[in-house]
Parts: sequence; structure tokens; C-alpha cells
Amino acid sequence: LIDLNSSNVLYEKNSNEKMYPASMTKMMTVLLVMENIDSGRIKLDDKVYISKNAASMGGSQAYLEEGSSMSLDELLKAVLIASANDAAVAIGEHVAGSVTEFVKLMNKRVKELGLKHTNFVNVHGLDADNHYSSAYDMAFIAKELLKYNYVLKYSSLYEDYIKHPNGVNTWIVNTNKLINYYDGLDGLKTGYTVNSGYCVTATAKRGEMRLISVVMGEKDNKIRNEDTISLLNYGFSNFKVDKVLGIDKDMGTIDVLFGDKTSVNLKLKEEYVDLVGKDEINKYDYKINKKKIYAPLKVGDVVGTVDIYSNSVKIKSIDLTINDEVKRASFIKLYFRNLLQLSKGHI
Repeated sequence: LIDLNSSNVLYEKNSNEKMYPASMTKMMTVLLVMENIDSGRIKLDDKVYISKNAASMGGSQAYLEEGSSMSLDELLKAVLIASANDAAVAIGEHVAGSVTEFVKLMNKRVKELGLKHTNFVNVHGLDADNHYSSAYDMAFIAKELLKYNYVLKYSSLYEDYIKHPNGVNTWIVNTNKLINYYDGLDGLKTGYTVNSGYCVTATAKRGEMRLISVVMGEKDNKIRNEDTISLLNYGFSNFKVDKVLGIDKDMGTIDVLFGDKTSVNLKLKEEYVDLVGKDEINKYDYKINKKKIYAPLKVGDVVGTVDIYSNSVKIKSIDLTINDEVKRASFIKLYFRNLLQLSKGHI
């Protein structure tokens, strides 16, 4: 069980044990797709060709027709709601040209995330030698995936339809039945094979707190759901989130030397929330540290830090950036600016 905002592990048992992840594998499949969309390489309205390989996939499926084309958006819906293996294969082929190349990208991303107990050999999670993950790794893959609100748009739906090019609609039902009866639960991915047992990575949000739980290797669906509910109840009952600095907090300005602007607004690179015990009361303060900066500057350049204190103890340092581009001022502009400052007695 982890808290999304702080990444704190709230509870764990055998969290690094290598196990078959089953269809929870598809979280990494979808994560790569979302990152490729974010970078502009692909788009949600891309038409994805359905190969013989994709159409022939067994297990959970959306009954894709070989030789047809469907939008990437529709295929992602099939993966996130119905855990469709055929849609996952089609997506992998679209992004990387082949499933083999896409799996290489999956494992490369695993290493980039610093996860040490995961290796993928396919995009859908059907049992295979050397295909494994752990509860810890699955939780942090889910954390990355939840950077994209689009995912919850579909993972939170109980049912929907897949629209096929031939006009036929396939009714799909969410494999995660918890979304119907646990308050705040809106995702994320179930899994089951003979070797994996019953698995689920779940996420729920109440107020400012979003939790991610992972259970693997359960004997049946009932125990899987009961253990998930127990984990989430533990988190929501024993912890709370203190919102210390919001992303829109006014952090003042910073002077710029030799720029076409003499100062720019400071912006937090990320908001900060503190995860604390339910009955804890904390006093928060912060101190801004500015660098001496020179033009030119780009949007997002780090120009300082803010140190955050809880009860006078430093608990976090966050980068400060800028939202404005600053070009270097011309010689003439600098000359007249200096004259003006001289006339006012500033220099």
C-alpha cells in the first residue's frame, strides 16, 4: 500500500517477491502509450492496424478483426476496461513496429524507473517463463501511470462499448468490480492466470489523498477484493494529507540580470503535500533560496529552491522554476536602463 503524493509505503508484506503479474502487465503497456502520446510521437485518434497476430490472441479480448483499423483511443478503452489481450498486442505493434520491440521498451522503462524485480516478455501478461514482477514494482508502475488522468476516464467505468469498423458494437464490462462498491475507487488493473492467481492493483481517492494498493497470488476473487479493501481502509483510517504548498502558490519574483525583463515570477516545480498520522498536528514554514540568474532563460529553468519545515525540522526541498522566457536585452536597452537607475540613485 502506497500513498501517491508522497510515495510512502504504508504497508507491505513480501513486497519484493517475484510473481506472475498476469494482466497487471498492461499497466506498463498503457504507460508507454501515454508517454508516447505525451511526447507527440502518436495520437489518440491514430488508426491502428489490426494484424493477424493481434486478432488471434486468446484470453480476454475485444474480438478485433484482422485487417481492420481502429482508433488508439478505442483500443486503450478495451485494455483499461476489459483487459483485452488483442488490443494490447495491436497497441504494442503500433508503437514499436512489433511486440518484440515494444517489450524491449517496457523493460528499458522498468530500469529507468529503478525497479529491480520486474521483467516482461509480453504485453498482455499471459504466463511465460521469465515474465515476473512484484507488488512493490507494480505499485510504482501504477504511480507513473496515474500521472495521466486519461487512464482514470476508462478504468473508472463499469461498462461501455467497443465500436468496430463494421458497425458492430461489443459490450465490455470492467474486470475490476470494486469500482462499483468501494468509495473513491476508480481503477486500476486486475489480473488472473492459473499461475498468477488473482491479482489487482487498485487506486482510490478521498479528499486530497490517493492510495495505491497491490495484492498478488490470491486464491480467489473474493479474497483479492477483501484484502484490497483492508489495505485501503487501513490507509484512509490511519493517515491524512496536509496540503503544504499548492502548485499555484505565489512564490514571489526573482531579479534577472541582462534580460529584456528585469524580473520574473517564481513557480513551484511541484506541489508538496505531507502524509501524516490522522491525529498529528504540524506547523509548516518555508524558506525561499534564490540563485543569481542571467538572461537568457527558458521556461522551466530552475532558478532556486524552497525549503519546507515541519515543526522547525526541514523535511523537503523543492525546485523553483519560471514560466516566462527571458531573452538577453540589447546593448542599447541595457545602456538606457542603467541611465534610468543612475538618475534614481539606484546605482
